[in-house]
Amino acid sequence: MRFGHIAGDRMLDLVNTVDWRLGGNDRAERLNSYADVLDWCVESDLVSTDEAVALRDLAERDDARAERERRQVIAARERSYATLFEHDAEAAAALAGMYRAAIAAADLVHAAGHWRWRDRETDLRLPGHRIVRGLVALTQRDDLDRLHQCEDSRCGWVYLDTSPRRNRRWCDTKDCGDRNRARAYYARQRAKAQQP
Repeated sequence: MRFGHIAGDRMLDLVNTVDWRLGGNDRAERLNSYADVLDWCVESDLVSTDEAVALRDLAERDDARAERERRQVIAARERSYATLFEHDAEAAAALAGMYRAAIAAADLVHAAGHWRWRDRETDLRLPGHRIVRGLVALTQRDDLDRLHQCEDSRCGWVYLDTSPRRNRRWCDTKDCGDRNRARAYYARQRAKAQQP
């Protein structure tokens, strides 16, 4: 897998397609092409492999439109982050506007025992529409009191803390957790060495 899937919700995993979100100049975008968006969507079971093949073909024929759609996905991702973590009403309103466009392109159908959105056509907007519908559904989850951001000062990855004691501090204990524990240990050792 190319992308991290540690957040407990695939839409939060989308928010985590930025490395070092809080790292200033070290911030690194992971969705650098429409193909990257499709790869993320396939990994996250948002787009089927057959749909991805058709969409890659469409993107090759209209790379300017594919790039516009990639930018729309980034805008939706950033608006959802601002909505959830900064309680930004303007971002929420902009996300709602994107949602209206996304549902206008689909029908609500009953299949396999539940209701779901079915897109009317497979065009370059399809991944973005599915993402926006998923991001709005994320904002309506009942367990957002478990929403947390990695406590690493530069990371910024987000997740649902499903630990029994709700004390998860790091996006990944083997990455940010180990790095921060090592940093704290060396700081303690330096402090001890400097004591008279």
